[in-house]
Amino acid sequence: MTSVFVYGTLKQGQPNHHYMISGNKGRGRSCGSGVTVEKYPLVVAGKFNIPFLLNEPGSGHHVTGDIYTVDSQLLQFLDEFEGCPEMYQRKQVKIRTVEWKATDKRLCVQPDADGMLPCFVYCTSTYDREWLKLPFHSTYDAFGKLGQPKYVIRDCR
Repeated sequence: MTSVFVYGTLKQGQPNHHYMISGNKGRGRSCGSGVTVEKYPLVVAGKFNIPFLLNEPGSGHHVTGDIYTVDSQLLQFLDEFEGCPEMYQRKQVKIRTVEWKATDKRLCVQPDADGMLPCFVYCTSTYDREWLKLPFHSTYDAFGKLGQPKYVIRDCR
């Protein structure tokens, strides 16, 4: 099992979350929530209002999200779903756990004594440099509850 940190439409309560838990694309299990140790710019961009974590460590905010363990089948699906490596690139980053609810020791992943956990995250280095002028966020909501533009789901594009 592999640890993945999701900050956008794959989080709980967001429109693509079903991919993380349905079992149709592989096995995923919610382990808790966390925040990036390093700051990153999280922007909402493009004509479909997609959340992008820009691979610019040190600028932006500590970004909040959900932590999952996923099997190789789901990880492969996520790579395809995220357009990896063209649109997003999968990168390992350090996440500070905020809530850890996975008590099953068979998961083979546990935060260290300081609550840190290395996780894969989908970020991008292949973006329009103008995006650096967009507002940076620490969290994301696809439905516009945080004043961000509403996400356009794939079926409506």
